[in-house]
Amino acid sequence: MTITLTNPAGLPETGIYHQVSVATGSKLVHIAGQVAWDADGSTVGEGDLTAQTERCYLNIGAALAGVGASFDDVVKLTVYVVDWTPDQMPSLLAGISGAKAKLGTDAAPPASLLGVAALDVPEHLIEIEATAVLA
Repeated sequence: MTITLTNPAGLPETGIYHQVSVATGSKLVHIAGQVAWDADGSTVGEGDLTAQTERCYLNIGAALAGVGASFDDVVKLTVYVVDWTPDQMPSLLAGISGAKAKLGTDAAPPASLLGVAALDVPEHLIEIEATAVLA
């Protein structure tokens, strides 16, 4: 495998993601921020952070599969949530769990979560971008 995920001593273990990823490989894959669009460009789960989070992950999974990769190849996720507050965490985690079950993965690469004022269209509550490394 080209990715090693770790939680070095002195850093907390979150259970949601690892603190560090070490990647060795020859292809770096950057996936554009994925939003809750289906294949036809229609918004999925309007007003529902759980449904939109799941859809973002599924879209990332499709993008990864399109280049011969999977979530096991992801070295970093960046998550943008409109008007983020900590009380939204259960909805976010439920969406991630649902997507991971559908994708058959338990990958937990390093991740950053940022609250933002708005995204591309008012219907989108979340956008997630990914970076992967392939051998």
